[in-house]
Amino acid sequence: MEGLVQPIILAGGAGTRLWPLSTETRPKHLMQITGDRSMLEQTLDRVADESLFLPPMIVASDAQAVEIRTVAPSAELILEPKPYGSAAAIAFAALSVPRDTILLVLPSDHHIVNPTPLFAAVRQGMEAAKCGRLVTFGIEPSRAEAGYGYITAGEPLLPGVREVISFVEKPDLATAAALVGSGNAFWNSGMFMFSASAFLDELQKHAPEIHDAARSAIEGARKERSQIRPDGRALNDCPTTSIDYAVMERSDRVAVVPVDLDWSDVGSWAAIFDLAAKDGEGNVVSADCWALDSHGCLIRSDGPQVVTIGVKDLVVIATADHVLVVPKSEAQRVREAAELAKRR
Repeated sequence: MEGLVQPIILAGGAGTRLWPLSTETRPKHLMQITGDRSMLEQTLDRVADESLFLPPMIVASDAQAVEIRTVAPSAELILEPKPYGSAAAIAFAALSVPRDTILLVLPSDHHIVNPTPLFAAVRQGMEAAKCGRLVTFGIEPSRAEAGYGYITAGEPLLPGVREVISFVEKPDLATAAALVGSGNAFWNSGMFMFSASAFLDELQKHAPEIHDAARSAIEGARKERSQIRPDGRALNDCPTTSIDYAVMERSDRVAVVPVDLDWSDVGSWAAIFDLAAKDGEGNVVSADCWALDSHGCLIRSDGPQVVTIGVKDLVVIATADHVLVVPKSEAQRVREAAELAKRR
């Protein structure tokens, strides 16, 4: 078992940027968004190589335990009483394994055409992770993209591994173009690798409230078979935030492994449009929907039949309960609609 990497798959999100198809009770990682298998199943497939990976550990919502177990019958599950953000989710996992374990943190809802370059990047970053670095994987950008965060890289630390200078939140298009043109900026993939001890040390240093709450929750957890349920009472005052804000943007131990990967975080309906095959008018149209004199549209329905006439560059998504109509250029705002629907 020595030398193998422990995959930690984060499956606690609601995927609200793909509302109304993806919801808290039916999140995108349990859906067939980019193929005939769910996104979680595709993620599990990527870590099936037993010469590199230990059996996966999945951090998910307790409310989705049955569905997750059906998809991953042999995985160890950490079942959160409610979402606390990726910083706490990773802490639960890091506190549940030996401190020298190398963790590979993967979101459950990303699309990767061929994961072979990622495996090579994991092997490249292994030594840096063993030396106490927090390794992130930067996707070599194929274009200026305002929908992704960026990592700027400095000097080499080891072969294939560079120092991280800064993280840049989703920039405007002009800033994104300048970053890509520099040759030293990479898309922030949200995939990480580090030892459990290195992550916990940095979490304790930069976000002690999360560290201490997570430790108490794991110490008081209910453990049965291959399931761990952290103690929700210990998490009452736990801040909810991401690993990026809690640790990666504050630590001086961060390194990046650039990787040339056909990757998408499937973070909006515009991303779904980009990934899908188009008809002769550049539309992506699901069965029983029609696009008349329409161009560059994504039209999908799990409910009523949808017909568009004389429109362009729209996203139209219908379910039995909701209909979403939004320009593709505004697709990043769909989360606002999901929040509005939840309040009402």
